[in-house]
Amino acid sequence: MSGVRVLVGTRKGAFILTSDEKRHNWDISGPHFAGWEIYHLKGSAVNPNRIYASQSSGWFGQLIQRSDDGGKSWEPVGNEFAYTGETGTHQWYDGSQHPWEFKRVWHLEPSLSEPDTVYAGVEDAAMFRSTDGGKTWQELAGLREVKGNLWQPGAGGLCLHTIVLDPNNPNRIVIAISAAGAFRTDDGGETWQPINQGLVSPFELPDSTAEVGHCVHNIAIHPSRPDVLFMQKHWDVMRSDDAGGMWHEVSGNLPSDFGFPIAVHAHEPETIYVVPIKSDSEHYPPEGKLRVYRSRSGGNEWEALTNGLPQSDCYVNILRDAMAVDSLDSCGIYFGTTGGQVYASADSGDNWKAIVRDLPAVLSVEVQTLP
Repeated sequence: MSGVRVLVGTRKGAFILTSDEKRHNWDISGPHFAGWEIYHLKGSAVNPNRIYASQSSGWFGQLIQRSDDGGKSWEPVGNEFAYTGETGTHQWYDGSQHPWEFKRVWHLEPSLSEPDTVYAGVEDAAMFRSTDGGKTWQELAGLREVKGNLWQPGAGGLCLHTIVLDPNNPNRIVIAISAAGAFRTDDGGETWQPINQGLVSPFELPDSTAEVGHCVHNIAIHPSRPDVLFMQKHWDVMRSDDAGGMWHEVSGNLPSDFGFPIAVHAHEPETIYVVPIKSDSEHYPPEGKLRVYRSRSGGNEWEALTNGLPQSDCYVNILRDAMAVDSLDSCGIYFGTTGGQVYASADSGDNWKAIVRDLPAVLSVEVQTLP
């Protein structure tokens, strides 16, 4: 019988929630790595037993953890990511005299086809790849050659937080950096190009034609149409129909076009989900009402999904990696809040329930569909 495994990273550990295909009852394990910041967990699409975790602490450094038994046991990998002895600072050692200094690994993205290949995005922004299950890493240094001297940090830091792999073309990768913008490679990471045409950032960039400097919060695609990209920007929900060559706004009737996550329905490539937040200074839902918004038309026309969600006095935030979907026949949607709740819908967003409460602040939510 198929089921799902929901991987939850929090400020103080990781939690794994498991259910069968009905998704009514949930088993909860954790906290794994109690007390540590688990910025991101991501399961392999090739091996359902493999999970990667970014474990970090300002005092004790950055680790990549790997599990090959669905989270029952873990081993640290990637010793090249090491603590320097200065609070909050880590370095990647590649044998050179100038190792890359960074604060944390924001995002881990296993390959869709190669069982031992995984990508990592870090802060300050750089991208790494491992082809041996996380044991050793190589920087894709061509990315920082794309006007990297002009990149500026957003409020959360200069972080590479989004990695989108094309399921039909393993050489195409789309990434997002806050606040530098979106970039794409078509040759497996050797060379990159900015894909920010059509983005408008009047508060950050007086020059509307600037190639870099946009604050992108998240990007999502549907596997059947990888040339169609959806973006939640600092302000504006955007869409591209040519793999990022040009973007246009699809915020439509949203109560606010500020937010962090964006997700696409597993079986309906024109159905997308966002969670509007009031503003970049007030990180909570408009009117104190927690509402997921769904568009079935690829943007512009949005409906509020509220059944089972608090509709008064709710002041939580939903961070950029804290929303995911499963691929079961009735697509499940999941998101976590800074208040420690993880909400799930087993019917594409029509009805919601909290499958766990009172966790530490949720940083990331990912889903593995189990055979």
